[in-house]
Amino acid sequence: MLPRPKLVTGRPAGSSPIRWDRIGRMMILAVCVLIALLYVRPLFAIWSARGEAAVRQQQVSKLAAEHKLLTERVNALKNPAALEREARRLGMVKPGEQAYVIKGLPSGP
Repeated sequence: MLPRPKLVTGRPAGSSPIRWDRIGRMMILAVCVLIALLYVRPLFAIWSARGEAAVRQQQVSKLAAEHKLLTERVNALKNPAALEREARRLGMVKPGEQAYVIKGLPSGP
């Protein structure tokens, strides 16, 4: 019959108490997390800049439409008849004319 093997307590000879494979994996994981955290702030800045650009683009479109209307009105008011019509709408009179204001008229039908 073969002799029974002895039960060894403790570490085998030449083995290290440090598990370098686990430490290596943890360091790689820590570096990956650090890199991900370094990308968060720039990505947030890009995201908010895109939203701000969309808002500014809407404002530019609105102002361009308003500019077009105002340019058309300026061109229309270059006509002397249109200018006189606008002045009379504002209550202006020509020199030598007399303005009359009538109050208390019924409003509409």
